[in-house]
Amino acid sequence: MLYLVGLGLGDAKDITVKGLEAVRRCRRVYLEAYTSVLTVGKEALEEFYGKELILADREMVEQEADSLLKEADVSDVAFLVVGDPFGATTHSDLVLRAVKLGIPYKVIHNASIMNAVGCCGLQLYNFGETVSIVFWTDTWKPESFFDKIEKNRQSGMHTLCLLDIKVKEQSLENLMKGRKIYEPPRYMSVNQAAEQLLAIIQNRRFQGENPEVTENTICVGLARVGALDEKIASGTLQQMSTVELGAPLHSLIVTGTMHPLELEMLKLFSVDSSTNTDR
Repeated sequence: MLYLVGLGLGDAKDITVKGLEAVRRCRRVYLEAYTSVLTVGKEALEEFYGKELILADREMVEQEADSLLKEADVSDVAFLVVGDPFGATTHSDLVLRAVKLGIPYKVIHNASIMNAVGCCGLQLYNFGETVSIVFWTDTWKPESFFDKIEKNRQSGMHTLCLLDIKVKEQSLENLMKGRKIYEPPRYMSVNQAAEQLLAIIQNRRFQGENPEVTENTICVGLARVGALDEKIASGTLQQMSTVELGAPLHSLIVTGTMHPLELEMLKLFSVDSSTNTDR
């Protein structure tokens, strides 16, 4: 049996009782280590679960999935995912491969950022399409995520922006030379995401457009959701470029049309008590 187990968002104790029981009876336990991170390290999880964990990076999951699944054909194997198992499309691929190989699987769900963002007071059913904001480089500055944010806003919907994570990435030089030397992990902050959005707004205006999202659009910055030191801040997009939210992981919400109750809730997290949260 292959178990896909959600770990939740905070620390080792966020696993469900059902998930913990599955982990403890599995022969091998893999920890997916590239689509998200917990606030505690692998060692803390091993101590609490009473099991040795094998770190599974993107390369292993996407290129060597069959070897992982062959073990599940003869014994119980757990694949641990921060948040919920289906928070990333990679994990659907793992399920499809298991089914093709005739390996039974079981999913044990948990909280993910997709529903935990409700902690800021915005109502979940008022969210449109979720977008990912990627790190820009000197030669690559995509703007497609901005078009999706605009489309959501035109429909009155909020947009959850998942911010880029770079784990076990290679520099272009090392990639071209085939050297398995990896860059230090990088996690996009709300400040960086806001700065990129502000740059896109300026670009669009330069092209003669009148963007729906502006410097004064109300946004919400979230950090370490589900952890004891969770932090939430609401304010304008301009304010999000300077707000202090601390360590990763960060997420950003660009609001749409807000219900009075949502406005009341956002006031609890206002970076500036005089912020006008009408729109």
